[in-house]
Amino acid sequence: MQVSLIVNIIGPDRPGLVEQLSTAINASAGNWESSRMMQLAGQFAGMVQVVILERDVADFEEKLAGLEGAGLKVSIVNAGEIEAETKGSGKTFVLEVVGQDRPGIVAAISKALAEAGANVVELATDCSEAPMSGERLFRTHAAVVAPENTTPEELRDRIESIAIDLMVEIQAEGA
Repeated sequence: MQVSLIVNIIGPDRPGLVEQLSTAINASAGNWESSRMMQLAGQFAGMVQVVILERDVADFEEKLAGLEGAGLKVSIVNAGEIEAETKGSGKTFVLEVVGQDRPGIVAAISKALAEAGANVVELATDCSEAPMSGERLFRTHAAVVAPENTTPEELRDRIESIAIDLMVEIQAEGA
């Protein structure tokens, strides 16, 4: 039987980390399904979904222990048997939010989404300097699944009510 593992890895960034991880997956007859990886504050941080035969999990864990010996922190979560992937019931929306950065902005946006009954299924955030003013700009890209009767306008209004300087673009997936 095949199982799905979520592998989290973090440590000092250097060339060859992705190659080391992919070699460990391949050597254990696993399949790299999906991933999110990036450099954050000089650290490599990544998550990979690996599909592997249950009988090969122990071998894979041993190979990952070798990465820990190279200074990386590795954790594995067994997500269980492979089943048809579902995003959940509801309507999927893609959100783009840009505004002046401030402490608590992610908490405020996520609270507004939760109050709308929306589940965040993917989230990417970043801060950068505004081109003209030099102020810190907060940007987020998110995919959320909301109840079927939710409209893009409803989500936009909820998020824009957090602060007047937020620009929000929302599209229903497939629209």
